[in-house]
Amino acid sequence: MSRVSKPYEIVERALELSRADGCVVLADEHSSANLRWAGNALTTNGVTRGRTLTVVATVDGAEGTASGVVSRSAVTADELEPLVRAAEAAARAAGPAEDAQPLVAGVPESPGFRDAPAETSSEVFGEFAPALGEAFGRARAGGRELYGFASHELTSTYLGTSTGLRLRHDQPNGTLELNAKSPDRTRSAWAGRATRDFTDVDPLAMDEDLARRLGWARRRVELPAGRYETLLPPTAVADLLVYQQWSATARDAAEGRTVFSRPGGGTRVGERLASLPLTLRSDPAEPGLESAPFVIAHTSGDDASVFDNGLPLEPVDWIREGRLERLVTTRHSAALTRSPVAPGPGNLVLEGGGDRSLEEMVAATGRGLLLTCLWYIREVDPATLLLTGLTRDGVYLVEGGEVVAEVNNFRFNESPVDLLGRVSEAGRTERTLPREWGDWFTRAAMPPLRVPDFHMSSVSQGV
Repeated sequence: MSRVSKPYEIVERALELSRADGCVVLADEHSSANLRWAGNALTTNGVTRGRTLTVVATVDGAEGTASGVVSRSAVTADELEPLVRAAEAAARAAGPAEDAQPLVAGVPESPGFRDAPAETSSEVFGEFAPALGEAFGRARAGGRELYGFASHELTSTYLGTSTGLRLRHDQPNGTLELNAKSPDRTRSAWAGRATRDFTDVDPLAMDEDLARRLGWARRRVELPAGRYETLLPPTAVADLLVYQQWSATARDAAEGRTVFSRPGGGTRVGERLASLPLTLRSDPAEPGLESAPFVIAHTSGDDASVFDNGLPLEPVDWIREGRLERLVTTRHSAALTRSPVAPGPGNLVLEGGGDRSLEEMVAATGRGLLLTCLWYIREVDPATLLLTGLTRDGVYLVEGGEVVAEVNNFRFNESPVDLLGRVSEAGRTERTLPREWGDWFTRAAMPPLRVPDFHMSSVSQGV
């Protein structure tokens, strides 16, 4: 490419070309590395790189400000002007944008804005890969087969605006999923981890845990549908609360469309949702879960607005000591609902004050179920946030503080909001990977939860 091949130069040139009343340019430089394996042997690996450029043009009119958004991949210098013109044409063809706000004013340039993007490579697996190979050997000797994948992505986002913003954020994102199966494929167990750099994941320890679970499954007991005392591991808690957070927008609540709507009007902010002093929060600087400290919005929606690009993000408590404290807002929806500005979060942390591990909670259980994870989660009723889904890769019967057998899978019906009100114990918070939503949201830390009456609505034949 030519003299504008560097990301910051692409941003500057696109802003220079703009004839709109306002302009936002986002250059995302992506790189990824991955490993895949099956039957205790690596199958594929690879590294990819790419660029996506998003231009937001705003045009002022007598009836308000319109916006046009166009995104394209692998944009070259010669394609910049057509892209900018396309965004401007989209803005002129659109009606006034409902979420229109003045673009965020400029601040001092971010450190590294003019530097080359950060990139990942296969070297990120330098310590992990040999340990994985050792895990293959142990699994083979133990009569089990390991399947799974490891993926690491690094995205450098360069944000520039006609109002003077010049911001940059580098976001690493790693996931590991490991599945162990018996040779006859009748028993299966899963474990997953989220990581920034693969230095804090131990495939040998994960394989040891999976081997123990396969051992539990040698005995099987069939149970009917019903309500059971259930231990939800952090990954299952994350899947439920991530979906709850996606549904926690102030405007929808104020307009009477969600579980967070107050009968008769308004929202439930200030109401007690949890029986325990649970706190659900987000913080861009949360250690190990660091996310962008400013809004990065490629499109407008319920939880984000392209007009808010570059808006600083602060720590926020969504639920504090059991009470609903905040709902998600853009600047536009915050004004409509008379709420504080609180854009959608880049991470999610649940804390309940407990310090027991999941294993310790099992040891304190007289009789109940221990889940591995949830999947195929779908919304049934937005008014109550009733969700349905399936258990997967191991549901275990606990009696007298010990796991005594594997049981059949179930379909569940639960509202995470209602569930928070019935939780009787929260354990120690730890970083976890939501299995169902891991393609969209990975930066989560959750405790295991004890629910006295988790609703297993029907028996499932899933594995």
